Amino acid sequence: MNRTTLSLIAGATALAAVTGFATLKTPDASGDDTAKAAARLPVERTSLLCPQPSTSDIADTAYTSFTPVAEGASGSGKAELQAATEESADGADGKKSEGKATKPVVRPKERGKPATGDTSGAQTPALIGTAEGKFAPGWTVQETTDVAVGTGRGLLGTNCTAPDTEFWFPGASTADDRSDYVHLTNPDDSAAVVDIDLYGKDGKLKSTVADGITVQPHSGEPILLNTLAGDPQTNLTVHVTVRSGRVGAAVQALDDKIGGDWLAASADPAGTLILPGIPKDATSVRLVAFAPGDTDADLKVRLASPTGLITPAGSETLHVKAGMTSAVDLGDVTRGEAGSLVITPSGSSVPVVAALRVVRGKGDKQETAFIPATAPVSARATAADNSAKGSTLAVTAPGEGARIKVTASAGSEGGTAVTKTFTIKGGTTQNVEAPVPSGLKGTYALTVEPVSGGPVYASRMLTATENGVPGFTVQTLPDDRGTVSVPEAEQDLSVLLKQ
Repeated sequence: MNRTTLSLIAGATALAAVTGFATLKTPDASGDDTAKAAARLPVERTSLLCPQPSTSDIADTAYTSFTPVAEGASGSGKAELQAATEESADGADGKKSEGKATKPVVRPKERGKPATGDTSGAQTPALIGTAEGKFAPGWTVQETTDVAVGTGRGLLGTNCTAPDTEFWFPGASTADDRSDYVHLTNPDDSAAVVDIDLYGKDGKLKSTVADGITVQPHSGEPILLNTLAGDPQTNLTVHVTVRSGRVGAAVQALDDKIGGDWLAASADPAGTLILPGIPKDATSVRLVAFAPGDTDADLKVRLASPTGLITPAGSETLHVKAGMTSAVDLGDVTRGEAGSLVITPSGSSVPVVAALRVVRGKGDKQETAFIPATAPVSARATAADNSAKGSTLAVTAPGEGARIKVTASAGSEGGTAVTKTFTIKGGTTQNVEAPVPSGLKGTYALTVEPVSGGPVYASRMLTATENGVPGFTVQTLPDDRGTVSVPEAEQDLSVLLKQ
């Protein structure tokens, strides 16, 4: 191995330890030797982006930041969420000038204990967050907004997400009773250029304004989907791709009659998808799916109930034409029990993306939330901003049974952490009786860690009834990517690099 190759490996290893986005292999490693050489190290820096919470003057938004106590992560560090402030060039000398500095909305002081902040009104911008050192591994931020009246009223919640270059959002709409916005947040010092494609029941919608959208540095940009296409579409898939730079993306879906919530991005296209945590009292569930390739997909639709996998009557399969969005109404599919949707190929495996629109309540007392397909919890996942009575944790083991550990953190204003272990039978969904911190004051975080068995998928539902409307929001719990795989060096590469 020559010196140039060693330099590349050393640089890549350092980058992976900082970002947590890479898995490294030496160029000549393969098979078992590679697995043995890999070590898991805590990430040293991570970023999260929170979209602008609301355009309502009466909206109240809470932010909750949490970092679990992680093995191997020690020493100093910090984490903070600050308002996105656009940088612009000064016309006189061409130098960049930043907007007025603002106090961080949230700045946690210790791991294992949530830190909270809040804002009100329509002027709250998008937030850009960075965690370093001991605060980086597993850092999670929840944005929760309460809107009492008006379009999209109800409880809206989302996990703040890491910047990326591609996002899929099945379940959006440009129907007359919907006002859906795709929120783009740019954390970097240079502008990002973004394309937005919309796909309906007949394929891609024509648009002259959805390509080459510029998102200025350190800024958030909400874009109304109705302005990107012509004829209204009830069920849409939104595809966000970044030509240059990177962004955070989320869709805010606001309905005139049945409230609203955030639609998070679906898991990457795959033949098998899990959509966990349908509320047991859901009155209406709609599955929206999209096949991004050139091949139609035939899907088998099953519900993982507390007793096992069942097939919804009349909705056993779904045919999804390539490049087109398909939808099927499943009604009150859970029938009073916890449930998760399991989508598998009924023939050859074709990658798809999918999400659920879920409605609770009846008549003018209805409220909406969304559950996208999500990735499994491979090592650890966290849901922040829980209360003693308003949180429901749903865990699914679609294949082999599994054993999990659930930890309730200390409260944001007081209380002691508590841990319980649960067994999830294969092919089932369980609304587990999640622990609550002893002596709880304030909010707390729930952390899920697999102990043994097959893969598990999880989500957390928050509820809050106001004026008789059963407000709720559901967040899936993908793995927190708190560690990164790096090769173990048999010798000190820094010595070689100085030669």
